[in-house]
Amino acid sequence: MNYNQTGVRRQDRLLSESDAVSLLREGEYGFLSLVDEAGNPYGIPISYVWDGIESIYLHCAPEGKKLKCIAKHSNVSFSVVGRTNVIPEKFTTVYSSIVIEAEAMLVADDEERMYALKLLVSKYSPGLEETGLKYAKGSFQRTAVVKLRILNWSGKAKVM
Repeated sequence: MNYNQTGVRRQDRLLSESDAVSLLREGEYGFLSLVDEAGNPYGIPISYVWDGIESIYLHCAPEGKKLKCIAKHSNVSFSVVGRTNVIPEKFTTVYSSIVIEAEAMLVADDEERMYALKLLVSKYSPGLEETGLKYAKGSFQRTAVVKLRILNWSGKAKVM
């Protein structure tokens, strides 16, 4: 997982790696940007979980446009925006964000799929893990898991 800020145009707005890690860990949702089968852009907001190492996991139906895009073009972009605050009188917005270059793949291994679903349940339903895992097991065959292996990433922020 290469945190690389050299390509960020506004070097005065670099987000520290520790703040970027916090945003990746705690972000509510991200935006997955793909290329469809015809070469057209396709972007969707999606819930996610980071494994704390180098992978982001997403869950979805076992068929659909997202999986078709990944099958054709596995290189994707994923971004997360933290809290924002528009300041009208200053014509600006306070924000933090990260942009990730990743390789996307459908997870075939059942053990890794369940691991990802456990991480998702822990993130989005803390304190309800036992019930959430029962739900995950019950819908396991109807649920696909996508893994984004992080290649490069960077972060920016504007603070006031």
